[in-house]
This record gives sequence, C-alpha cells and structure tokens, in this order.
Amino acid sequence: MSERDSLLESIANTTADYRDSDLPAPSPAHVDRWVCQFDTTAQLPMLREMDHVLKNTYFSKEWVKGFFAHQIKHEKLTGPAPCSFWQAAHILDIQQNGHSQSEIRQLFGSALLDQCGLNVDTCGAAGGDYLYIDDVVFTGGRVKNDLSAWIRNSAPAEATIHILVIAAHRLGEWQCIESLKQVATQAGKKIKLNLWAAARIENRKKYRNTSEVLWPAALPTDGALAAYMAQEHRFPFEARQPGGKLEHQIFSSEEGRQLVERELLLAGIRIRGFCQDPGRSLRPLGFGAFGLGFGSTIVTFRNCPNNCPLALWWGDPDAPAHHPFSKWYPLFPRKTYNKEVNFDDIDF
Repeated sequence: MSERDSLLESIANTTADYRDSDLPAPSPAHVDRWVCQFDTTAQLPMLREMDHVLKNTYFSKEWVKGFFAHQIKHEKLTGPAPCSFWQAAHILDIQQNGHSQSEIRQLFGSALLDQCGLNVDTCGAAGGDYLYIDDVVFTGGRVKNDLSAWIRNSAPAEATIHILVIAAHRLGEWQCIESLKQVATQAGKKIKLNLWAAARIENRKKYRNTSEVLWPAALPTDGALAAYMAQEHRFPFEARQPGGKLEHQIFSSEEGRQLVERELLLAGIRIRGFCQDPGRSLRPLGFGAFGLGFGSTIVTFRNCPNNCPLALWWGDPDAPAHHPFSKWYPLFPRKTYNKEVNFDDIDF
C-alpha cells in the first residue's frame, strides 16, 4: 500500500462515525476526492498533517461517551457522594438553537442511569446545582445566549452553574463567563459559574504565538487574499511568531502546521470567491468576527462547526450544478440547524 493510500485509509478510519446516522461512512475515496481539490504538490503533505491533526482533534462518539461517563464520579465536580450530588442536580435542557445539548444530554443520561440508577429527566431538588452540558465552546455565544435567558427568567436568587463540555476555546470561555457574570448582576442574582472541559484550546490574540488554532505565521502571495486583507480595517491581521510551545500537540511540526494553515487559507479564499456577496462572518479559516477566521480544527462525530476552515465543511455534492455549493467538495458535510437546505432561498 502506498503512503497516500495508507493516509487516506487512516483519515477515513479516524472519522468513521462522522454523522453516522444520516451520512455514509467516510471512505478513502471520499477523503481523496476532497484532497484532490488542492495543488498536486501539496496533497501528500496535507494528508500527512491532516491525519495527525484529526487524530488529536476529532472526537468520536465512543470517546465522548467515555468522557461524560467519567464526569459522573469526578470528585472535584461532585464531591465525595456523586450519586447524591446528581440526584439533587438540575440537568438543564435549554438550548435555543440546534440539538447538540439534547443529544449530549442523552449520552450523559445513559451513563447516569448505569452508574447511579438515576433518570436524567427526574433529577433535581431545591438547593441542587445546575448543569449546562454541551460538546464544545467555540465563541461561547451559544452558551451565553442560552444561560443569559435562563438566568434572567428562570434561575433562583442563588445558584451554582456547572458548564460541562469536551473542550473550550479560551477566548470564548472568558467572554462567555464574563458576560454571564454581568447578566447575573443585572438580574440581581448570585450565580457561581464553573466551566469544566477535557481540554482548553488557546486562541487569544495575546497568546497567538502559542495558539492551538490555525493562525498563520506568514501570508502567501495571492491576489485574492491580498484583496480580502485590504478590506479588514477594524482588526488587522497580526501574524503568529513560529516556534511557540503548545500545551496540546495538535500539529506534528511547525512545518506541517504552516502547510495546512497556508493551504486551508487559500482554499477558503477560493470558496469565498464562489459567492457573489459573501458576508463578513464567512471568513476563510472559519466563521468569526475578525481576522482570517476562527481557525478551529475540532470536529465531533455529531457535526463540523462553522468555526472550522471553510475548506473542511463548505459545499454540497448534491447542490445543483449552477449553485456555488457545487464548486467545492467538503471533507465534513455540515448539518445546519435546518437539516434541509433550499438552495434557491440562499442569497449568494
């Protein structure tokens, strides 16, 4: 087996359960179709680095189940009597958009039933803590919106809220917690907030040299990229200095990191070019409020967030030939809040 074939198979195996309830299992041919959209000389190095990255940032259903099952008897969270803690705890189901909370809550509920004999829907007693459970904190916007409304309208005068996720990006975590503190103060409520995560991913500008998201150290020479950069006045790009020591070894090397940063950036610029009037949030390295984009590489078995580079998820092979979505084949076809997309209703 050639190195290329081995890498195609490895990536397909790593991501084997991606959206397994509504998509065919990823195959080597699927991965190959995706990578063939990049420059020929970049394809094998891209496969090498993506294989490494996804082994560190793709979260399978089995891993997620194990993580949440482990939290049930996590003494720092629950204290010495975990089942008593959960019997009194209120496990919230308050997500306003999407289904991640309800799906993750079901996984958590199965483990809670196995370990403590408790029904996730009947737990909760006066004075018990509150649990907001989800998969990943990216910008923190969803958690902030959900809990802000709950704090204002439903929370008791005093409460402890535990936010429990697989991973949290540090800027989004900080912004979310600070915002929720203000909401609680304005509502006249005493709320204690704790966020628990298996990993915290560095993405703050101050710490960009040790960032663990895609944050280019240099920009390639490209006319479309230069034109895009010229439009960014509010938050001009500041390059990462290479060589910073990362807490999590997401990338195989600085060379490998710079390769995927460059190739995914250029692909994202191409994708933006397919759209007649792309919104400012449609940034080449993923939806975000500034710069080149959010740049996350975290994908779960449930979905690929739009905070990942466009080249990972943008496009639809079932789109009509005249539609921009048909011009790029995604590695991780993304499920939106509205499961079915009417292509004629989207303004490009």
